[in-house]
Amino acid sequence: MTQLDYMPYETGFLEPARRLPATPDEAKAVVVPCGLEASVSYGGGTAGGPTAILTASHQLELFDEELWCEPYASYGIATLQPLPQAASIEPALDTLAATVGAILDQGRFPLVLGGEHSLTPGALRAFAERYDDLVVLQIDAHADLRDGYLGEHYSHASAMRRALDFNNVSVVSLGIRALSQQEAEYYEANRRRLEIWRAKDQARWNLDKLAAKLRGKTIYVTFDIDGLDAAQMPATGTPTPGGLDYWLALSIVRCAAEVGTIVGADVVELAPIEGFHAFDYTAAAVAYKIMNYALHGTQPATPDSASRS
Repeated sequence: MTQLDYMPYETGFLEPARRLPATPDEAKAVVVPCGLEASVSYGGGTAGGPTAILTASHQLELFDEELWCEPYASYGIATLQPLPQAASIEPALDTLAATVGAILDQGRFPLVLGGEHSLTPGALRAFAERYDDLVVLQIDAHADLRDGYLGEHYSHASAMRRALDFNNVSVVSLGIRALSQQEAEYYEANRRRLEIWRAKDQARWNLDKLAAKLRGKTIYVTFDIDGLDAAQMPATGTPTPGGLDYWLALSIVRCAAEVGTIVGADVVELAPIEGFHAFDYTAAAVAYKIMNYALHGTQPATPDSASRS
């Protein structure tokens, strides 16, 4: 059985002054730093993503003004020591799958901090083994549907194609604005298990339709930070214009939490830019909001708090 090795709370997710569970094993959320960087095809730096997010998280306010409380206190957060990096992707995915599986077997919520997007199928393996029907909610600029890229079967450009290798997994992707001819053809041939909401249409999106799609479903959220518009999030290997606003992206996650059950998540593809801490902070805020929606809920603590200014 995989042992869970925790970081000291002073260096884990959220500021050191946070309230702690009696022991790390009692925390409902477990943050898993996984700085996998083995197949990047443009800008590099994702190996530094987890550390940058953890450091930035110490500056987050514990109080969530949308939920009008300190949500983490209702569920507790522990952080694992960074996973050791293997020489190639497949051993790294094996380690991640075993780690996430151990967290799930304890009835807890894994949130993986990447690292490149190739890590997602490793985390998903643990979920696919434990759930009969799983929806992957992907926020991303790229479809990631190539059947391998530059000779790597588990490339970051193949993350959702590898996710669909699991027969009990379907994918709903939002924010897509960069895909190849082959990916478009694969999408057209696999509409039963794959739905794409293209970023060019975001002004006309109706999240009620997304809610209908996700209602009652078990959901894994994979949040590629390049799903955000490049003007808001340039700190990523392949920044792409025309992306999502921060609040629109969060409204997608909130919708999923309201109508389905989010059982795990990852935040990937942050490539920190030295001296530009705002982007690390944004990624940390996204991770915190995912856990808050999934584990605390989406309703504010007081009836009128949502309208306060």
